[in-house]
Amino acid sequence: MAELPIIKLEDVSIAYNGQTVLADVNLTIPKGKLALFVGPNGAGKTTLLRAIVGLVPIRSGRIVTPFKRSRPAYVPQQKTIDPLYPVSVRRIVQMGLHWQLGWWRRPDRQARAQIDQVLQWLGLADHVNKVFAELSGGTRQKVLLVRALVSGAEVLVLDEPTSELDERSEQEVLKYLRLVCTEQSKTVLLALHGVAVATSIADLVCQVEHRRVQMQQPACHKLHKTGFQTCTQ
Repeated sequence: MAELPIIKLEDVSIAYNGQTVLADVNLTIPKGKLALFVGPNGAGKTTLLRAIVGLVPIRSGRIVTPFKRSRPAYVPQQKTIDPLYPVSVRRIVQMGLHWQLGWWRRPDRQARAQIDQVLQWLGLADHVNKVFAELSGGTRQKVLLVRALVSGAEVLVLDEPTSELDERSEQEVLKYLRLVCTEQSKTVLLALHGVAVATSIADLVCQVEHRRVQMQQPACHKLHKTGFQTCTQ
């Protein structure tokens, strides 16, 4: 039985100031998969993800997504994030529930338990009452990841979300994203610069380079409760 696609790009080209950044991109991303976008800096990974979520116009082609009925959760690169939020970590995370609760309705017990679970998993339980601006760059990035993870979105679009994290924290984040796909049938679009560990947990790898995007299936991946194991053919 064919896998149900949730995102499709058909002959998509994107240009800035008349200069082509990506050309003739054709991608099909099935529901519930982790798609890893890799490539050198400046190759167009960020541009492609921003086009998929509707933040960058395309010059030609077509992008099919479910975002009119179900908004994606988008986490941009750390350098684009304003660190001067004058609110607590818990309040920022609760913002992820806005589309479910509205601005004024408070999270119920189940929602609070979900938030606490993800905060605990990513090592943020001791930071919940801190002001966002007080945090390190890596901790801010993890807070914004939690906000995306609790949002209820069926598609998560993450642009280098582990760039400010140490190796252990990066593995924690990637392990959680893998579980989100396998246990909750979420679809994750993930752009990374360093890909050694991430490749081992991805369902699809999209190589972005020379204005083109080529999709591949990783040779093999395994996830264990104690961490990651990369296998060879």
